[in-house]
Amino acid sequence: MSAPNVVDGPAPTGLPGAGPLLEVRDVRTQFTSPRGKVRAVDGVSFTLDRGKTLGVVGESGSGKSVLSRSLMGLLPGNAERTGQILFEGRDVSNLTPEERRALWGPEMSMVFQDPMTALNPVLKVGRQITESLRLHLDMDKSEAKETAVELLRAVRIPEPESRFSAYPHEMSGGMRQRVVIAVALACGPKLLFADEPTTALDVTVQAQVLDLLAEQQRERYMAMILVTHDLGVVAGRADDIAVMYAGRVVEKAPTRTLFSQMRHPYTEALLSAIPKLADPSHTRLNAIGGRPPDLVNPPDGCSFAPRCPYAQERCTSEQPQLTESAPGSGHFFACHFPVGSPEHTEVADQLAAKRLMSLAPPPPPLLPQPNPEGGAV
Repeated sequence: MSAPNVVDGPAPTGLPGAGPLLEVRDVRTQFTSPRGKVRAVDGVSFTLDRGKTLGVVGESGSGKSVLSRSLMGLLPGNAERTGQILFEGRDVSNLTPEERRALWGPEMSMVFQDPMTALNPVLKVGRQITESLRLHLDMDKSEAKETAVELLRAVRIPEPESRFSAYPHEMSGGMRQRVVIAVALACGPKLLFADEPTTALDVTVQAQVLDLLAEQQRERYMAMILVTHDLGVVAGRADDIAVMYAGRVVEKAPTRTLFSQMRHPYTEALLSAIPKLADPSHTRLNAIGGRPPDLVNPPDGCSFAPRCPYAQERCTSEQPQLTESAPGSGHFFACHFPVGSPEHTEVADQLAAKRLMSLAPPPPPLLPQPNPEGGAV
């Protein structure tokens, strides 16, 4: 690898429809704080083709949401972003505010995780959909309303004509999230960011919203970046998965490969934390011990080392770089002792032996021995 934490891909040609839709090169985002610079995104690179879905997974604080906002250009004033972002071969890293607003909607858009903050509570949902239609597509009022009603129908909102005139608070959480999706899809974007789109919803509605996003993606041939903390969400919905930890991509692979041949211990820990239907009731969930590192003063070596049961001395002093498991496999990982390696297997066997010893019953107490002269010793 020529650069830290880079997943190489074909170079864009600069022509629409040729090369990857999105190419991210060594993007870094820092926030100014009283304690110093917070390195929220620390050198992330990847490519995304048209019509494909990339799942970005990690714990809270791993940098996945900051990454999506960095790519969209939705950062606060105390943020500093470096690196290169190519969209259809065009460098969109340093657009002016006017150029960025022209990009949002027709080219890329975002579904936010909390619909109550994403929607304006004092505006009817119909106006919030038609606003972008009239701004970007130059529709008149009646045409924009007709299109908005069709969008509400497409996202499966019942009675879309009447819901067009409703306020957000008059809808359930699931319906509000569908409105947010309709707003994001209004101008037919080529790239959709879905940032934890089901966090505030119950399990049944979560599945409906995710299925709706997948359906709209297929119909519109959009690319999508699905940000979530739950590997189960992206299991059947993403073509590739990037696992983030402490602002870096620690593993990236095609979905089937990641679930069957994970190489990073953090990915292994995330997978083991997923509840299994076959487990008996009241089974204790597998939690990852410890907590993520301080991103103001990150460790010198692997950021996951303090929480990794397989960490060796090298892990605490030398930061691992992304390497490909086999040429052309598309499976990259950043670990000195990856899952399946002899070193990893040796430590795993030692840990398993210790667990067995801890589960073994204690030896029986020593019984008093009889005294030949009578009584007990």
